[in-house]
Amino acid sequence: MSNQTTPREGSIRYGDSAIHFAIEPRASDTPKVLIKVHPDCRVVAHAPPMASHDDIIKAVKKRARWVCKQMRYFETQRENIRPRYYVSGESHFYLGRRHLLKVRVDEKFTPEVKLLRGVIEVKTREAKADKTKALLLNWYKERAKAVFDRRLDDVISQTLWVKEKPPVKLLSMQTQWGSCSPKGHLILNPHLVKAPEDCIDYVLLHELCHIAEHNHSQDFYRHMKRVMPHWEKVKERLDAMAYYYLNDV
Repeated sequence: MSNQTTPREGSIRYGDSAIHFAIEPRASDTPKVLIKVHPDCRVVAHAPPMASHDDIIKAVKKRARWVCKQMRYFETQRENIRPRYYVSGESHFYLGRRHLLKVRVDEKFTPEVKLLRGVIEVKTREAKADKTKALLLNWYKERAKAVFDRRLDDVISQTLWVKEKPPVKLLSMQTQWGSCSPKGHLILNPHLVKAPEDCIDYVLLHELCHIAEHNHSQDFYRHMKRVMPHWEKVKERLDAMAYYYLNDV
């Protein structure tokens, strides 16, 4: 059975627990079904074209104990994440590194944010968390515009099917890093700028590949393999930190 007729999701029971999972096509030609648990506790079964729905169910059942263990691990991690107060001493991600936050308050200040020697310095007129958060988020968006534009210039030459640089729009999203419109316009999550550059390149190349193939077909994954042979390892690192990047601000 091919992925075109296989349901996009499924569920099994393991003891008293129900494991719900999404089904996505697997890039490689291996006959095995790959099971992944993401930091947000989302379970995905990556299935090759020849796998039937019964094959996928069997694969998830075989890994059910491990899946439950991973979900408990990520739930514990999420519980241990401290709430943000946007005060000096907190750390915030930028390009894959943690940077110390320093908040300076003076009613005479022109509000601004600067990155200086590993410190994100916020100047504000009021010692209010919402004001500091808004300034920081705007700074991330401005940095994202510059970084994404620079990285797009660098990677676009690898995609021979892209004739001209596509327009880019920023949109904060809770579960997606980006998307590509039918017209070939890229929509990117500004929180992606918190990730390392190779992770940013992966998302850009992923969306550029969608200009050639608008679904996750085998042709799409062949394009991905050409432009970034090690993309799966990069994606794994990005997935592992997704919850922290997306909930950092």
